[in-house]
Amino acid sequence: MRLNELGGQPGGRKARKRVGRGIGSGKGKTCGHGTKGQKARTGVTINGFEGGQMPIYRRLPKRGFTNPFTRDIAEITLAILDRAVTRGNVDAKQPVTEDALRAAGLVKKQCSGVRLLANGELKAKLTIEITAASKTAIAAVEKAGGSITVKPRKARPEGKGRARDRKRKERAETAEKKYAEAAEKAKKKAGEGAKSKPDKSAKGKSEGKPEAKAKAGPDAKGGEKPAGKPQAKPGGHGKSGPEQA
Repeated sequence: MRLNELGGQPGGRKARKRVGRGIGSGKGKTCGHGTKGQKARTGVTINGFEGGQMPIYRRLPKRGFTNPFTRDIAEITLAILDRAVTRGNVDAKQPVTEDALRAAGLVKKQCSGVRLLANGELKAKLTIEITAASKTAIAAVEKAGGSITVKPRKARPEGKGRARDRKRKERAETAEKKYAEAAEKAKKKAGEGAKSKPDKSAKGKSEGKPEAKAKAGPDAKGGEKPAGKPQAKPGGHGKSGPEQA
């Protein structure tokens, strides 16, 4: 046996498909791309195109939504935790943390946190540090002689979160500011009006009536008369006495 006589196993290597080698080859002329047109060219993909009619992804209605702020919280019960302690998967002498639960295979590794529920009964005395727990579960752990610590949730940074919450907060602050400015302007305007307007009743009683009497008195009694207007004597047709004589 020589090296050039060695070959692979039968069917181990499949011959490639040779296109454009005549009609008898099965892939001649159009080489499996059909007839003329856009799809006959390489590098063209028209996903979802249905010849101009409404495609199926637009004919079907939309259902539900994906919440970008959701957290994957794994749930574990008291019965599962007690069974893991009995089997030795969880050490009762050490604090039971989320990392210990992941190492024991009780929760998924990629979960954001763990919540303890009060299904079942817990007999072991455990010190638990967990993301969340129900009130009944906390009471059951303390009744068994253990303790549980719930991690406080991190506060959302200022300026982040849902856009509608930010806009609602900005609108409320703007409205409150405008209301305060309007109230301050109204108060200032009311103070200025009270200073500029005198008491009309006192002024009318003390000043108005004496002035009217002073003006009407001399004219009525025939005292002082305005200069430049000579008084005509009776019977003279508007002329004085010496001229008439």
